Amino acid sequence: MPMKTKTVIITKSNFTKKSNINHKKAARLRRQRGYQWEDTIVKRFNGTTAWRAFRLGSPSIALPDVLAVNTEDSTIFTIEAKSGTSTSLPVPADQIERCLDWITTFGVYKKRKVLLAFKFLSKKRLGIGKYESRELREFFKVWDESLKITDCVCTYDGQFFARIDGSRKELFLKEENMPFKTKQR
Repeated sequence: MPMKTKTVIITKSNFTKKSNINHKKAARLRRQRGYQWEDTIVKRFNGTTAWRAFRLGSPSIALPDVLAVNTEDSTIFTIEAKSGTSTSLPVPADQIERCLDWITTFGVYKKRKVLLAFKFLSKKRLGIGKYESRELREFFKVWDESLKITDCVCTYDGQFFARIDGSRKELFLKEENMPFKTKQR
């Protein structure tokens, strides 16, 4: 039985192995930045006497990034951490919702807050492989439970916006005073 063959012409437009590798490398770098930021938050909490914090695992299992507990003060934080080199960092609505679900579950704690932790790295991305130096900034915003859950974004200046039907509406979230040293402004 003769074997059927198919001829495929490989052109630059449909075979971009190098470009694909660069996208994979960039995605891996973004994930590493996120893990490092989560790990930093956990280490900072655990460096205090009253707090214990834990990274809760991969994003695919619907858990907050970090859970921090102070049993002496009856306080629990669920934390969604975002880190990057751009001028704004987005937070999808489903991530805020799952953090809210967790603090609702732990009703035994008197103080329960969802924190959105943002770290704007000291280099700003200008383009592919191009960066400029800037001040490193951190923000720890407390989600207001009276607000409708929506996709949100935090800017390098610390402003916080809801994204509704393609437009931005500014939200005024409180900044949490953390029990450890931060790069907060």
